[in-house]
Amino acid sequence: MKSAAESNFGKVLPWFLTVIRIAIGWHFLYEGISKIMAEAWSSAPYLAGSKWIFAPLFNAMANNSSVIAVIDFINIYGMILVGAGLMLGLMTRWASVGGALMLFFYFIAYPPIPGYMFGVPVEGNYLWINRNLIEFFVLSAYIFISPGYLFSIDRLYSKWKEEKARKPVPGLSAENRKRLDRREVIKNLISFPAIGVFAYALYKKRKWDSFEEKLLKVEGIDANSGATLLKFNYATLKDLKGEVPKGVINYKGKDGKPAQFELSRLIAGGNLIGGWAHARDLIYVSKLVKTYHTDEKVMQTLALAEKCGINAIITNPQLGRVFQKYKHEFKGKMKFISDCGISLDFQKGIAMSLAVDSDALYCQGEITDRWTDEKWDDREGRTVAQRIELIHKGLEEIRSHGKPAGIGAHRIEAIKTCVEYGLKPDFWVKTCHSHNYWSAQPDSTWQDNMFDYNPEETIRFMGTLNAPWIAFKVLAAGAIKPEDGLKYAFTNGADFVCLGMYDFQIVEDVNIALEALSGSRERLRPWMV
Repeated sequence: MKSAAESNFGKVLPWFLTVIRIAIGWHFLYEGISKIMAEAWSSAPYLAGSKWIFAPLFNAMANNSSVIAVIDFINIYGMILVGAGLMLGLMTRWASVGGALMLFFYFIAYPPIPGYMFGVPVEGNYLWINRNLIEFFVLSAYIFISPGYLFSIDRLYSKWKEEKARKPVPGLSAENRKRLDRREVIKNLISFPAIGVFAYALYKKRKWDSFEEKLLKVEGIDANSGATLLKFNYATLKDLKGEVPKGVINYKGKDGKPAQFELSRLIAGGNLIGGWAHARDLIYVSKLVKTYHTDEKVMQTLALAEKCGINAIITNPQLGRVFQKYKHEFKGKMKFISDCGISLDFQKGIAMSLAVDSDALYCQGEITDRWTDEKWDDREGRTVAQRIELIHKGLEEIRSHGKPAGIGAHRIEAIKTCVEYGLKPDFWVKTCHSHNYWSAQPDSTWQDNMFDYNPEETIRFMGTLNAPWIAFKVLAAGAIKPEDGLKYAFTNGADFVCLGMYDFQIVEDVNIALEALSGSRERLRPWMV
């Protein structure tokens, strides 16, 4: 005989299971409808970003437009049918089978294993178990739960069939039978209020979306300023026009034999990821950048850059922790070029950079600028010659570990001084941008308004050097459009360009770089690699 507790549990359980089924159905239904509302939605970027053991299959699907059309149709309308079926309790078992199959494929495309979640925004932290897997198990259970056990249209239909086949119960009045029928119908139509709430929520959201869209199209808004940008295009991998081509930097390996360091013509810049954002008088920007770039976001950004053919990032050795995580835990192939910029101490920066196994190292531009300046107030009382000797020793230290060694600078005078003292790095890292923007004020005391103080002399003198040149600050910290800055740098002799990019800018910037490279036949300096 059942206890009172067991009896109450038996009464509550069908309600509990029904609510769970409706909730998962709501999720599926909205996912499907939102994809229709998105208009340009495609599964191609999702499939192209898969990296697990089934990645070749998913990547091949992403590259076939006919297959993508079928997959998109199945995703959109499959989700809608599964969601509607679960919410209404109509053909619940079949809806559960369909939903479970979809969730299974989502899971194996991006399993929550370190290194295989790149390119997918997640709302939390997962390790092996994620929402897709949990919902997969729940729907798998619903396949084996009798539809008659849950309040649903399936149960109502089943009861109706039973009533037709069953004889009237002796002694039960027609009025009591109708009362029981009404209760049964109301219970099994519990999904309809949920459908009504869903429709209302969708209407309200769509109404706000439409209002927001109209607001952004109001005439008179300045479409040229970042604060009132009318249109924001998030380029995806399906828009990629090709991979960034590669070049090489020649250097001596650890055994003293000639070696080559392969490098993509476009290199990711680490300032945005590290939070050292040049924002002029917008003092909150660096904090905003750091808040946006969580470890997971950095991993996704680096992975997307790799997908586009970018194989290196230039940044500070302080980001070595994140780089090591990406390289070892997430199996990333991105190369880490360290600027060794630690407290104006080149030797300390080298030690930190070697400790995190940087692939190439160079003397940070700020260090070179100051150490080559006779007017710089060196608290240790060293002369320019003594400081130059420290740079020389640093280059030799880097080379003794079999890594390419470079020198960076903002001022062309710093490069000239290094050359005069006989320094021969494996590569140069020098700013390169025009002064064709409103805040370029050479005579101003305002800091952070320009980074190449003499563009014409930079182009002329860098053209006389035989070592490869990596140009940076080509957009003058966001003051110049990428199409202008990249073309200017490549045309005027840069062999490689370092560009700070958010994840949503990478594909577009790669396409711009490809166009700039294709039109760089008018280069003023031959390729050094």
